[in-house]
Amino acid sequence: MDSATAQPIQPATTDKPAVVQTFDLSKVYRTGFWMTQKIASLSNCTLSVYQGETFGLLGPNGAGKTTLLKMLLGIVRPTSGRAILLGKPIGDRQIKQRVGYLPENSYFYDYLTGWEFLQFTAGLLKVPRSVQRRRIPELLDLVGLAQSAAKKKQIRQYSKGMQQRIGMAQALINDPEVVFLDEPMSGLDPMGRYQIREIITSLKAQGKTIFFNSHILSDVEQICDRVAILAKGELIKMGSLDELLGTSEAYQVRGIGGNIQVLKQWIPDLSFEEEGWFGQLQGNPYDFMASLRLMDAKVTHLNIARHSLEEFFIEQLKQRGIHSSS
Repeated sequence: MDSATAQPIQPATTDKPAVVQTFDLSKVYRTGFWMTQKIASLSNCTLSVYQGETFGLLGPNGAGKTTLLKMLLGIVRPTSGRAILLGKPIGDRQIKQRVGYLPENSYFYDYLTGWEFLQFTAGLLKVPRSVQRRRIPELLDLVGLAQSAAKKKQIRQYSKGMQQRIGMAQALINDPEVVFLDEPMSGLDPMGRYQIREIITSLKAQGKTIFFNSHILSDVEQICDRVAILAKGELIKMGSLDELLGTSEAYQVRGIGGNIQVLKQWIPDLSFEEEGWFGQLQGNPYDFMASLRLMDAKVTHLNIARHSLEEFFIEQLKQRGIHSSS
């Protein structure tokens, strides 16, 4: 692993155009009774996100993730630096209709039904009525919300999962090219998280660019092409999972039964515990599995011997003396 000393972050190698670019983007907030104290929420952030990419932004609470998203969307003005979204400076009104956004804490007109809320949002974005009639049912199917519930129930009667689904639908109502999602899995049960992952995967298949924050690293690891880690407002790591975690072809294996001498030919560091044996496999895993059948042994666990994204993330924070509270 890298030391705590910041290393240069290399840009991705791709022939696709960048749809999000930031150049030394910074945000400093003033606080205190006389507004004389300064807090740097984001410092000199430079990154690029490419067309059709699913990009995950990670960091503990207060790292600056939401600040960065809001600056890209033109909600918050940067203190210094600049950024480009879809070829235009951030805040340019011409790109508003090409972008979708799901905030972490969505505000709904909760006396409206889900259907009425989507019609209202579509009207703000000047989506024609003829398109709305087709688009709204399609989105409800995509996010897994029954049309009957969308038409009859007010949003105030929705569960957290239903609100997240209607929020996702409004973020997509204008068929955006770039979708910004701020903690889209927050507060959802495992099935809800699975469904959001499936939605993001389907958006990626449509060629859309997804930029999202999340502290649920197992979800990020499953769906992201590249990730970046923010800590105390600074971008400390960025790259694909293979670049950050390695491309080890070795496997960690656990099992029960078998011949110890034969097992040691495949697993030189063979060790034992109450549940059986374990170690790092040397050789072709398919040939190893065939040999297990011949010696009446069984594998209980087999995975690539590299750090998980969560392990990598925690280690990066620890190296910098940061304790995650996300």
